[in-house]
Amino acid sequence: MWGIKSKSTGKLPCTDSDCLSHRNQVASERVDSASLAVEWVGCNLCVDESNVCKCDQGNCDLKSVDNCIDVGGNVQADGTFAHAVINMVGMLIGLGQLSAPYALENGGWASAFLLVGLGVICAYSSHLLGKCLDKNPKSRNFTDIGHQAFGTKGRVIAATFIYLEIFMALVSYTISLHDNLITVFSGTHLKFPWIHLSTSQILTVLAVLVALPSLWLRDLSLISFLSSGGILMSLVIFTTVACTAIFGSIKANHNIPVLRLRNIPAISGLYIFSFAGHIVFPNLYKEMKDPSKFTKVSIVSFALVTALYTALAFMGAKLFGSQVGSQITLSMPRDQLLTKIALWATVLTPMTKYALEFAPFAMHLEHKLPPSMSSRTKLMIRGTIGSFLLLVILALALSVPYFQYVLSLTGSLVSVAICIIFPCAFYIKICRAQISTPLLVLNVTLIAFGSLLGVFGTISSSKLLLKNVLRAHSATRN
Repeated sequence: MWGIKSKSTGKLPCTDSDCLSHRNQVASERVDSASLAVEWVGCNLCVDESNVCKCDQGNCDLKSVDNCIDVGGNVQADGTFAHAVINMVGMLIGLGQLSAPYALENGGWASAFLLVGLGVICAYSSHLLGKCLDKNPKSRNFTDIGHQAFGTKGRVIAATFIYLEIFMALVSYTISLHDNLITVFSGTHLKFPWIHLSTSQILTVLAVLVALPSLWLRDLSLISFLSSGGILMSLVIFTTVACTAIFGSIKANHNIPVLRLRNIPAISGLYIFSFAGHIVFPNLYKEMKDPSKFTKVSIVSFALVTALYTALAFMGAKLFGSQVGSQITLSMPRDQLLTKIALWATVLTPMTKYALEFAPFAMHLEHKLPPSMSSRTKLMIRGTIGSFLLLVILALALSVPYFQYVLSLTGSLVSVAICIIFPCAFYIKICRAQISTPLLVLNVTLIAFGSLLGVFGTISSSKLLLKNVLRAHSATRN
């Protein structure tokens, strides 16, 4: 993301030997960022093996991260209000913008109230995370808040959901890559006698193999460069769709149904995923020069993103009606330059995400390895495991190439917990003594609302996904 810097002074669990450190600028992105990679594990990891830091204590853990101090000393947070808004908006804009028109068309224009409502709720839950951090300044990230609220179980549950969201988001990105690649290279036919894959599948495999070496990067400054590219691509996609609506030859004259109630559970997952960025918000809070303005940052950022998603949803639904694709780029006129730009931006975005999304896991894995192991061996292990996981993600994406259902499942199964349920539960547990009865009722109600959305959304999207997988399998056999 633009300009977020990792400045925490906490460290990973340190052994008697030295632990890695870094002071490079690290960019944050949506669900999942290089700054998350650093902050989530609570340590400033390093990108240069020659730079080492030594803990003041021979042994430190995540419960006492403040006991470990960076060699370079404490770096003061200096993020401004505008800087924080830009970063938070950049974190939130992602795959959600591709599916917003599809969700609105399938849910009816009245479902826009659900979209806006979820935006308001997620802004509020972001505010709650700030309140939890106010209560205990030693908490530095989402899992720290979970630990503060519910102990070790809270940390483990929060970490599990973080990794699950990262994994499922990468599957969705890979499906998006697959869908848009075949459109970019329409008319291309690839066939290898020893490979029983379609042209689109072969193109996706080649694209993932091109991105595979990025998983071996240890230099977070390079990873943050990839992140900035991903943000730029997201902005390009929105701009091209808007230009198509304003200056294109297609008339926005399709009628949008009022409400399709039976589709609401499934599309709620698409909507909630659009606002999933809470796992890196604590990092953003810590970067602010004046954290007391974090609530205002959340309000302004979510208002901007909600307005953007709503505008894009109505533009796409009015332009293409019932023919709108699960990704807006797939519905745009293929002979126009704007469409080609949007398609290429959508293709390049996933390829910039892999290294960034894998960074938290890779760093945590490396620091779990024996300290006596050489740096080269550690790099080989993390690179090999990362490559294997990416190939697993590729296999899943090719097996279930149903973008809207996988994304909806991700939102309903994981994102709703991270965005709504967990922040409210953490806040009630941590700040119970200061919470008034009306506020307590509000948060309990939001937990119940989020749980209902999650349960019904997960059931609905799972059924639709399974139905389409079985249909495709049956068609293949016939």
